Parts: sequence; C-alpha cells; structure tokens
Amino acid sequence: MAELLDTARVYGRVLRAQVRSQWQYRTSMLLEILGSTVVNGLDIATVFVLFSVTGVLGGFTGTEVLLMTALSAVSFTWGDLVAGSADKLREYVRSGLFDSLLLRPLSALLQLAVITFALRRIGRAVQGLVLYIVALCVADIPWTVERALFAVIVPISGAVFFSSLFVAGATVAFWWIESGELANAFTYGGRDFTSYPSTMYGGWFRDLFTLGLGFGFVAYFPSLVLLGKPDPLGLPTAVAWGSPLVSIIAACLATVVWRFGVRHYRSTGS
Repeated sequence: MAELLDTARVYGRVLRAQVRSQWQYRTSMLLEILGSTVVNGLDIATVFVLFSVTGVLGGFTGTEVLLMTALSAVSFTWGDLVAGSADKLREYVRSGLFDSLLLRPLSALLQLAVITFALRRIGRAVQGLVLYIVALCVADIPWTVERALFAVIVPISGAVFFSSLFVAGATVAFWWIESGELANAFTYGGRDFTSYPSTMYGGWFRDLFTLGLGFGFVAYFPSLVLLGKPDPLGLPTAVAWGSPLVSIIAACLATVVWRFGVRHYRSTGS
C-alpha cells in the first residue's frame, strides 16, 4: 500500500509540473480553453439547428435527443481529458522518446498520460458535465433509485469507453507511425455517431457501430433506460443496461492491445 501511494505521489508531482508549466502563459492558456469550449459548443448547437428544421430526429423529441447528445459529450470530453493525449504516442515513437519512458520503473502508459496532459481540455470537460446535468433536468425521466444510480454510472462508463478507444487507437503507432487519421475515425467519428439516435442510421453501418463496436452503449441505450422507453430497434430491455459491462470489456481489450504493442516495440534506434 505504501509503495502504491509513493507511486501515486510521483505521478501527482509530474502532473502538477505539467499544469504549472502550461499555466505560466495564462492568457494563451485561457484563450485555448475558451476556443476549445466554443468549438465543442458549436457541435452541440448542430442539434438545435437540426430541430429548427424538424421537430423529431429518429423518432425522438428534442429533449430526448439532447440527453443523448449530452451523454455523448460528457463521455467523450472526460475520456479525452484523461486519455486524449495518447495520440502523442506516434511522436514519441518517431523521435525515440518512448524509450525513455520504458527505462523508468513506472507505467509507460500513465507516464505518457501525465507528461502530455493538456490543460485546455478542462473547459470542454466542464461544459460536457454541465450540459449533461441540464439534460437530466429538462428530459422527462421517470426517476427511480436504479435510474438515479445509472445516471451517475453511465457517463463514467462512457468516459472509460472513449479512453479505451484513445489508447487502442494510439497503440497502432507501434506498427504504423502515421496512424492518427485511422484512430480519429473511431474516436472523433464515434463521438459524432453517439451524439444522435442510432435509429437515424440504417443497415450494416448502424449494426456495426451500435452493437458490433459498442458505440450504442455510450448514449443511445443509456438514454432509453433513463427515459423508460423501449428500443425502437427491438432489442431486449436488459441489453440497454449493459453500458458498464461494455466499458469494462473495452478497457480490457485496450489493455491487451497496449501490452502487446509495448512487447513488440523495437525502438527507433535513435
């Protein structure tokens, strides 16, 4: 236990050093936080633009879609805050800096997370949380104890899911340095997919992303649980409660992929 606390203190010191170094340029940092928050707000505003044309999206009302969008936003932004910097791995692999992480008696993944921590992401994370709280207040949710607990667990599960995607996507850099766009297709593309009801999509594309890759468990299925609505796609109600399980599976798979990549890393020789 004492060793674990000592290790946590080491990570804490490194993280504090990163925050202090970025906070030295306060004006620049505040502008970056504001800019990232505004850009994220524009994505959310897209939902309201769509509802100015039609009052229903995929069979769901405005407040119901807002709940899905908010769940997607809070899950993605907190996952991005924790693990979004993993995409820096390709730069570390290309330059050979990743070797220095392996020489230290600490987790290479956690070192990468704290060393590349970006303070500017905090604005989006707070915005996503506020939007989620507002959506819970305005949506017509038949509250029960189970739904209240689920409302707390679901954004955490979503953040774990997206964090796993960031880590798994970044790990591809061990074999393919220029893998950034491929990873972004699933992380940022997944964020866009989960911002709307799965009923808006069709065919194999919907089945692949909603169930096959698990994106439906970020916002679509949890929203059905919170709203007390049956799935228009006909899936059993029990499936909609599976978000925590899916996030655990995603985290386990990401861990396996990361460890496999580290074991087969051969350095750059620089």
